Amino acid sequence: MNIGPMQVWPPVVLAPMAGITNAPFRTLCREQSGGRGLYVSEMITTRALVERNAKTMQLIKFDPSEKPRSIQLYGVDPETVGKAARMISEEGLADHIDLNFGCPVPKVTRKGGGSALPYKRNLLRDILRQAVGNAGDLPVTMKMRKGIDDDHLTYLDAGRIGAEEGVAAIALHGRTAAQHYGGTADWSAIARLRESVPAGIPVLGNGDIWSADDAVRMMRATGCDGVVVGRGCLGRPWLFRDLVSIFEGDVDYARPTFAYVARAMVRHAQLLGEWLGDEARGVIDFRKHVAWYTKGFSVGSELRVKLANSSSLSELDETLAQVDQEQSWPLGADGPRGRTSGNNRVVLPEGWLDDPYECARLGEDAESDTSGG
Repeated sequence: MNIGPMQVWPPVVLAPMAGITNAPFRTLCREQSGGRGLYVSEMITTRALVERNAKTMQLIKFDPSEKPRSIQLYGVDPETVGKAARMISEEGLADHIDLNFGCPVPKVTRKGGGSALPYKRNLLRDILRQAVGNAGDLPVTMKMRKGIDDDHLTYLDAGRIGAEEGVAAIALHGRTAAQHYGGTADWSAIARLRESVPAGIPVLGNGDIWSADDAVRMMRATGCDGVVVGRGCLGRPWLFRDLVSIFEGDVDYARPTFAYVARAMVRHAQLLGEWLGDEARGVIDFRKHVAWYTKGFSVGSELRVKLANSSSLSELDETLAQVDQEQSWPLGADGPRGRTSGNNRVVLPEGWLDDPYECARLGEDAESDTSGG
């Protein structure tokens, strides 16, 4: 799959997830895949980047082994988005820029950002034009949802606008903002987008890819050019190893035993500690991943609590050693993980739905001065 000058094989992209897809997790996933695929940073707000916020500058530090380097930007002001894109290009901060038009959380949509923004077609066009026009030779892509809700679908218009403004690829999560992460992703919308976007622009599908088999099913069902993996890799970084295998013709990829899972858990916590500069902080940050890694395995409530309260690598390792290491991959372990809420009322700025073509100008408070979600 070609995204501008970048060749991505297999055609698999790690979706940006706040508090998850930091440099350590990206490193872990790349190790599993042998360095293949595309791994995108946590969401970076354009205002915070332009103002060189300290937390934001830490989030865009890439491991030397990360090639290509990919940053996802969130912005609501075309001029600021353009400044951020120019900064990334001129300072060599990344090799690829992705634009976030898919975040459904209320603190974002109530200010007109994320999955609310494509409803304002002219604002969307202005942002895309500024990003592409200021990115130099860097490819600019966009990630979006179907729309605000079933009565306010925007993805076909947004895809058309993106193509007209020169984006290098378009990713679609087959849910509306109102669905959040509930229900089932609508893969047929991905197929419709693929049919409507010029053939030279890759369309990537996102939603309900829990295993490598799901990725192949999506591509066959929709005709999309690649897949974006989000919640499916929570506690499953080896999914990227499986994806490499299945795209290269090996459909009998091995499922890990608990011993393999335990080693991945320790490695993940170790990488977090190195990144944060403090082992204890790394292990504490890792705690939120414990339930995802151990889902489906026979661990026991007492050991689960101990794992979730570990404060050092040795404590984590010793507790994991008390679990049966020879457990095979449990049935049903590939199912949903992470947030699953759905049918939410989407919080929007007052009068947001009155006119889809009004080129809204949002206040400065619409974009946080920090990044990461």
